[in-house]
Amino acid sequence: MTVKISKRLSELTGYPFAEIDKKVARLRSAGTHVIDFGVGDPTEPTPEIVRAAIKEYVDVRATSGYPSYIGSHEYRTAIAAWTMRRFGVALDPEKEISASVGSKEAVFNFPEAIIDPGDVVIVPNPGYPPYARGTRFAEGQVHFVNLRADRGFLPDLDSIPADVLRRAKLMWVNYPNNPTGAVCDLSFYKKVAEFGRKHDIIIASDEAYTENYYGDAPHSMLEVAKEGVIAFQSLSKRSCMTCYRVGWVAGDAEIVSAFKKLKTNIDSGTATFIQDGAIAALSDETHVASLRELYKKKRDIIVDAFVAAGLPECRSAATLYIWQRVPTGMSSLEFAEKLLDPSIAVVATPGNWISESTPEGNPGEGFVRLALVPTIEECEQAGERIRKKLKTI
Repeated sequence: MTVKISKRLSELTGYPFAEIDKKVARLRSAGTHVIDFGVGDPTEPTPEIVRAAIKEYVDVRATSGYPSYIGSHEYRTAIAAWTMRRFGVALDPEKEISASVGSKEAVFNFPEAIIDPGDVVIVPNPGYPPYARGTRFAEGQVHFVNLRADRGFLPDLDSIPADVLRRAKLMWVNYPNNPTGAVCDLSFYKKVAEFGRKHDIIIASDEAYTENYYGDAPHSMLEVAKEGVIAFQSLSKRSCMTCYRVGWVAGDAEIVSAFKKLKTNIDSGTATFIQDGAIAALSDETHVASLRELYKKKRDIIVDAFVAAGLPECRSAATLYIWQRVPTGMSSLEFAEKLLDPSIAVVATPGNWISESTPEGNPGEGFVRLALVPTIEECEQAGERIRKKLKTI
């Protein structure tokens, strides 16, 4: 038989890293030690407090059956307690919180609960791909708002056309921001909340990196508003739990209820013993502070190396990423390929590959993204190669 995949799936762009992957494979086959800053998957071990709890609760939950779709009462209560400690926001565990299978499934699937075919979703550009791809799978239309350095990588809400605002039902914001590392203050969140109320647009705030910061602690959108707002959180980056697929959504009870209804039709929830591990993670801030210090050291090693090589200083305020400007007269791809020279052998992601082209241009062009996931020793090696070799290539 002939298998014909859906139009929605066939229209997705292919894997953009294939050519770089081929070059990396050639370098490795030639014996070159390639240091990969491409994908934002932490390589640090999951904290002992989490692993110990999971080991214990695998036996405690031996006959527990299917997990709760929305998360155990204990897990949702732990989320509420952590949110109060961290942001000073009171949440009702029964009505205003739902567990999620990590953040990605929640982000991708959420538009199905809110939009109908033809509705518009406002998406930051560059931004996490599931914002746009989830919209398209729900048969919605995407309106990109470019994030630019001269605006501190904050969206220009006044630039959104009136006809888009009339059809928009959902807008994504993401701070600390992937990939730029930018943060926002409460005045921005207040402006966004007012914008949502004025135009009857739900605000979806992706806050997966609030605990990965290097200066003042970032805020949550929930600090300024819950009505019309839903926040998405994850333990993937906070507690090195990417493999465990556990997170949550919180905010407006009516929106969270819609998410719960959607979720019960899609999956069966995160394993309960993993939720128990997540409770342990949320009870401890020591490992989070240690990870912040580690990532800060990595960031400074790489940023200082680029500065020493003559590039602009691009010291991110938060996240696991560096959004590095490329040399004048060079494209993002050209610079990424330059970093793959055998004398440097560093993998970075061209910024235009993780941004969309719009009538105003591609805001990722002129940047590369580096995810600070190699070990500290590898970061030191990469920094030394960049400092000594970049100018000579």
